[in-house]
Amino acid sequence: MKGVLPLRVFITAFLCMIIGAGAHTQNIYPGKSWKTALPEKHGYDAKKLEEARKYIIDSMNTTGLVVVVNGEIIFSYGSIDRVSYLASCRKSILAMMYGNYVKDGTIDLNKTINDLGFDDVGGLLPVEKKARVIDLVTARSGVYHIASNLGDDRANSPERGSKEPGEYFLYNNWDFNVAGAAFEKMTGRNIFDAFQTDIAEPIELQDFERSVHVKAGDMELSRYPSYHFHLSTRDMARIGYLMLRRGNWDGRQVIPDDWADKIVSVVTPLEEMNPVARRTGEFGYGYMWWIFQGQANIGAFAGGYMARGAIGQYITVLPAADMVIAHKTDAIYGRSSTWRTYYKLLQMITNARIAEEMQ
Repeated sequence: MKGVLPLRVFITAFLCMIIGAGAHTQNIYPGKSWKTALPEKHGYDAKKLEEARKYIIDSMNTTGLVVVVNGEIIFSYGSIDRVSYLASCRKSILAMMYGNYVKDGTIDLNKTINDLGFDDVGGLLPVEKKARVIDLVTARSGVYHIASNLGDDRANSPERGSKEPGEYFLYNNWDFNVAGAAFEKMTGRNIFDAFQTDIAEPIELQDFERSVHVKAGDMELSRYPSYHFHLSTRDMARIGYLMLRRGNWDGRQVIPDDWADKIVSVVTPLEEMNPVARRTGEFGYGYMWWIFQGQANIGAFAGGYMARGAIGQYITVLPAADMVIAHKTDAIYGRSSTWRTYYKLLQMITNARIAEEMQ
């Protein structure tokens, strides 16, 4: 695990220098709007990308797609400016938000649920109250209390009280919702207000609307609501690009670089994922980010990571290709795009790289 982080950092820095050699000598950042470029400028075949477009139309329910290489959009599809509900990508965004407050000591990752004075409907067990904030943000709390919202693996959880905090990975919304509550308790700030000042404004999100952001959930199940964001696809791409640049935005360190590295380093490797069916997939897990592992961690995907949400919402960051791909299927239409179809789309996009540029 110790070699993963330096390799990712090296890949990012190296490719920033060589991709499109001769065309530019520094990273490009969007100002108030994204810059666009012909795919060939960055070494991609426009015809192959049009094949990807046909695949989207024929096989997916994509409502927005943005492909960014070295800070310029080389391919897009759908309504990329439409603001809509963002599912579990919210968790990865919260992980980013923790960074500045961990650095200045406002957030102590070793605080326990008990230290924070947290309990829940029906009461938490003594062993559950020992879970630390770091266990929450890595989905290893050992607390299998029901969450206020659906969309997790709790149906496959061990018995309550059977695991020590930090011992066992399970993707449980209770962890993530309480991680949000812990953020607010320690910072004294509302998540959405903090997101606006700490990230949305510094990176100039084009379509962010604070007024549409509210927490939700069934408080009879759990005291801790979910905190879903509402973003456009092109603003999702800005989030990904901030991560690709290790928290730096045109010279301003919006997120500490070491924290940007840490949250996308592997905490739970593929072979330790739970339930067991996840061990045949493509991902390990970091700090609320999914990390490409195993046979998927090759080529353009080497060192890559993702924010993932239900119905087809993804922010994919591929340092080896200097690429960010933001994808959305808008929940309002009652349709979805499956992971398998999206993964094939990713492969089509990355395979559109012109062979000569890859040598």
